[in-house]
Amino acid sequence: MCLIQLTNRQARQFLLLKHGLLGEYRFIGKQGVLDFVRQAGCIQYDPIDVCGKNAELVLQSRINGFTKNMLAELLYQERLLVDYPDKNLAIIPVEDWPYFERYRQAARQHAERYPDMEALMEQVRAHIRFHGPLSSDDLKLDGNFAWRSAIHWSSGSNPSRSVLEQMYSTGELILHHKKGTRKYYDIAGKYITPDLLNAPEPLEDELEHHKWRVLRRIGAVGLLWNRASDAWLNIWGLKAEHRNEVFRQLLHEARIVAVAVERMKDTLYCRAEDLPLLEAVLQNPAPKWRCELIAPLDSFMWDRKLINEWFGFDYTWEIYTPAIKRKFGYYVLPLLYGESFIGRAEIIAERKTGTLVVKNIWYEKDVKPTKQLRTALNECFQRFALFNECGTIAD
Repeated sequence: MCLIQLTNRQARQFLLLKHGLLGEYRFIGKQGVLDFVRQAGCIQYDPIDVCGKNAELVLQSRINGFTKNMLAELLYQERLLVDYPDKNLAIIPVEDWPYFERYRQAARQHAERYPDMEALMEQVRAHIRFHGPLSSDDLKLDGNFAWRSAIHWSSGSNPSRSVLEQMYSTGELILHHKKGTRKYYDIAGKYITPDLLNAPEPLEDELEHHKWRVLRRIGAVGLLWNRASDAWLNIWGLKAEHRNEVFRQLLHEARIVAVAVERMKDTLYCRAEDLPLLEAVLQNPAPKWRCELIAPLDSFMWDRKLINEWFGFDYTWEIYTPAIKRKFGYYVLPLLYGESFIGRAEIIAERKTGTLVVKNIWYEKDVKPTKQLRTALNECFQRFALFNECGTIAD
């Protein structure tokens, strides 16, 4: 196996350039949103909105001129993107819909365990026919069953929510739109073209499906190792022995390339299509530096052990950590400057007053806030305020 040798700095440059976080912006406007989501395969969705929802935070750090409306339009008007479970709750390109048919089929089989489900689903269909898109508050269903969706990560005992999530899991419903954290559902066939909606599973063999998903996750992160990682979450059945065979075949088929990074014990892998970028960073370029706030569930951060190896940056999203045990804060974003993480920031968008509050900045111990850094940081916060539709910045 021929290894490409990278220094630590070259590995960092490769990752940052691939993600569009270093140098001039690679992704621009609404087309840039679509291009990045297609590159990543999915962006993780989370409904919490302290200073933007996770998917929006991912995009604002990469897309020149990004506004929240761009994502909403691609999801709920143009329907080029769709909400669907991938790495947990996610947003995927609509053209990838057929590749998840095995999960929808599993959800249909799952529903057969609940005899009352069909009658409840018919009530949902009737309500949508007469009243249009609905949320779980719009139709009160009665059911006496403990239920958990076959593919949806959440569970609950609310019959209306349970039935809607089940129909969403099978692909009969999709999200028509969201209002805050509330989800409104409609019939998928109204919005997804029949050639995608009714397409058979493109990769019926489980190994081939695993290869597709692993390759997609490698592309989402940029460089990944063949070991346990949060980057593999929600790939059903991908145990260590299956993953080993997937990597063996992808290497044999020359769809991935092995990479050795100095002072790292494990071999890493990138997609073969990224070889031109790898070769470019071997020339040791000096791209323009930017300062960006990074989303907590950004695909760049999916394997935080790797982030620590490359950048010496130890990041934990403390949102579910009891307040008394937090080292930093409730919703804290990594702060990237050029080729390094320089710290983290706790920022709150107070929308009633139109104020972006920079509550705290914690610099890494070796970082000195020079005039150049402070200027870059100020420009970053100005862009972030604009993204959050805030007219003023306060600390």
